[in-house]
Amino acid sequence: MAEKETYFFRATDMQMVEMFLSQECAYECVKELGELGLIQFIDLEKGTNLFQRSFVPELKRADEMERRLRYLAAEINAEGIKVPIEYEIPPAPNSTATESDLETMIGTLEDELKEVKKNLTALRNSYVDLMELKQTLIAADIFFRKGSGSLWSVPTNSYSLEEGDEGGRLHFITGVIDRDKVGTFERVIWRSCRGNVFVKTVEIKDEMTDPDSGEIVEKNVFICFFQGNQLEQRVKKICDGMSCRVYPCSEKTSRRHEVRDQVSTRLAEMEDVICQTQEHRTQQLKDIAVDIRSWIVKVKKWRSIYYTMSKFNVNDTRTGFIAEGWVRTCDLENVKQALKRGATTSGSVVMPILNTVGSSMPPPTYHPTNKITKGYQVIIDAYGVATYQEINPAIFTVITFPFLFGIMFGDMAHGLFLFLFGAWFIHKESYFDLRKHLLDEIISMLYHGRYIIMMMGIFASYSGFLYNEIYSKGVDIFGSSWRMPNDDQTYTSSDSVTLDPKYDYGPPYYYGIDPMWILSENKLTYLNSYKMKLSVILGLSQMTFGLFISLSNYRYFGRVLDIWFTFIPQLIFLECIIGYMCFLIFYKWFFVDAGKSNPSILITMIDMFLSIGSGIDSDDKFYEGQELVQLCLVIIALCMVPIMFAAKPLIEKYQRNKDVADYEALSYDSDDEDLEEREKAEQAAELDIWVNQGIHTIEFCLGVISNTASYLRLWALSLAHSELSEVLWDMTMYYAFEWLDWDEGGCILLIFIFAAWAALTVSILLCMEGLSAFLHALRLHWVEFQNKFYDGNGYKFLPFSFSLILENEENLEEISAI
Repeated sequence: MAEKETYFFRATDMQMVEMFLSQECAYECVKELGELGLIQFIDLEKGTNLFQRSFVPELKRADEMERRLRYLAAEINAEGIKVPIEYEIPPAPNSTATESDLETMIGTLEDELKEVKKNLTALRNSYVDLMELKQTLIAADIFFRKGSGSLWSVPTNSYSLEEGDEGGRLHFITGVIDRDKVGTFERVIWRSCRGNVFVKTVEIKDEMTDPDSGEIVEKNVFICFFQGNQLEQRVKKICDGMSCRVYPCSEKTSRRHEVRDQVSTRLAEMEDVICQTQEHRTQQLKDIAVDIRSWIVKVKKWRSIYYTMSKFNVNDTRTGFIAEGWVRTCDLENVKQALKRGATTSGSVVMPILNTVGSSMPPPTYHPTNKITKGYQVIIDAYGVATYQEINPAIFTVITFPFLFGIMFGDMAHGLFLFLFGAWFIHKESYFDLRKHLLDEIISMLYHGRYIIMMMGIFASYSGFLYNEIYSKGVDIFGSSWRMPNDDQTYTSSDSVTLDPKYDYGPPYYYGIDPMWILSENKLTYLNSYKMKLSVILGLSQMTFGLFISLSNYRYFGRVLDIWFTFIPQLIFLECIIGYMCFLIFYKWFFVDAGKSNPSILITMIDMFLSIGSGIDSDDKFYEGQELVQLCLVIIALCMVPIMFAAKPLIEKYQRNKDVADYEALSYDSDDEDLEEREKAEQAAELDIWVNQGIHTIEFCLGVISNTASYLRLWALSLAHSELSEVLWDMTMYYAFEWLDWDEGGCILLIFIFAAWAALTVSILLCMEGLSAFLHALRLHWVEFQNKFYDGNGYKFLPFSFSLILENEENLEEISAI
């Protein structure tokens, strides 16, 4: 029974161990422990600088190998090469097998790829230069053909030649410029040369690729006509400043055609060379892509082993290492066997030594999880990791969390959609498991919470069946029980009615809410009362359950004072106020005749504290002797406050004084200064105890009211979801069914109205309302439920495990598998 309780409700037992490993077998032993993932090592070199620890050279080599692998992965991604998703995870390298071979191979591949990429970039740059030269020659022919009829006929006196420029012959410069710089280029030429340079441009129709970025760029060919050397130097400087490429161009047409033919021949040859080089590089990357995941895993394991060994202490003789860590008690034998296998593999004659030792450190917390409970455990750990051996609330959250969500999200159809969405993720588990490192953040979050989503859908459908709502509409499953007075006709024959409990009605509806309430005008009055009372009852139930969980923790840790002076007063205080309110709810449901009197529970609870001992009107009275009962409950509740505040600190102070007296009686000689310092420390500690106890008392007393009011969010969210769904239906589908003319295209219009209604239902009711209900259910568990018993000051058990390390491997995420 104790083992089952520890496994399901409390963390597994932990044991601190100390290991003595020789230098020959340390690597193999750590490797075996990493494959099993059973021990959480403690950093014994915590105060030592990382560069002053052992195995720094090995860690630097591993970092350099990881950098090279990241480069290879980036090149594979850049080429869009598919990497096999499924691969066999290799074991960690043995200590006898050196990593220089893998290191040399990765370094050689990186150097080869860089050399090939450098040559390929140079070839592409040359290809672009030749292509631009060809386009320049083609554009020059166009310029000169047009110029024969227009440019050369321009009168010389139309140019305002600068003083000192040579007259006569006209010079020109040709080149290529980015298309987005053409306007700026023309303006700069015009202003700097005072209109003495004639610029003409033409667009290059062929696509040009930037060799460095690989992006498509748009360029223009330009030609500048001018007279004189000064203008020529000025134009060249402007071209250099605007990163223009200037190409030589002959004035003779025959020469230009001859150069263009030579350039075309060289372009054809260069295309073949570039194609062959690219094919060689692609094939090389494809070969690397087959093994790169295995290489990353090997290097990662190799690095993690040496990083873990850097946490060990070197013994005095410098012949071995001393390691400490936390191990689950049930795994001690497995750890011993792993150490034995490591020593045997390394061939060491000195066997490792494993001893269990005591520790003043609190042990880490480990709760075994499965696919269903893992998501709920993450929710609890987000609030705070459980203190070692305190009850784990995730076990109860598996049911209570989706149940409270369903109360706020109650609708049979909406719950069904959530259920199908979660079930689809579960059906595709094998697909998403292989690609979980490649998933978007939101998709990954939804996938990991697939069982939570499915269970929330189940409880939302259950609550919708309880509310008798599907898209905010009622379903007549068992037939209405309401009857008109002295008439056998049911209310369902009327479009709008007002239901009054003073009227006769048949036997109670079999399950949930009678469908007749959906048609009634006083539906909100009834549903608000029902859901509000249900919220208070559920709140009291969960808070009371939380107090009894705290009782289990007190008993387990042997905290007798907390049982008598914390749990019992808190339980009595809660039940005297909120418990009595729930008693009145049930009493009113079962024993109060609504046709004769209708006492208010809220007013009764207010008068219970503000009008203590005063009489109660007959119309507001629930039962005989109500005044005395309420007076006793108020007195008992008020008496619990000083007990919660003062009883425990006073008893602890008495025990401390008794211990101090016994200690002083045994101490024959004591220093007055030491006694004075000890008394000051005790007074400060006692003050802290009183302050802490006062804070907890005030927090609980106020929380009884505020936490109960907080559970009313169950009613508020349920009402908002129902009303929003009804408004959405009335504004879309109801209008379509009521007003559309089916003979004049109404069917076609109905398709668009249905699409709008479906889109709004998914985006608002399922996504936004679902997220809102999820967050409110989260708040009810973290604040209202867990603050009754949950400490949450522990830390996770994170063993040295290769599988855990590879789950968060960033290099694997950088490789595209699509």
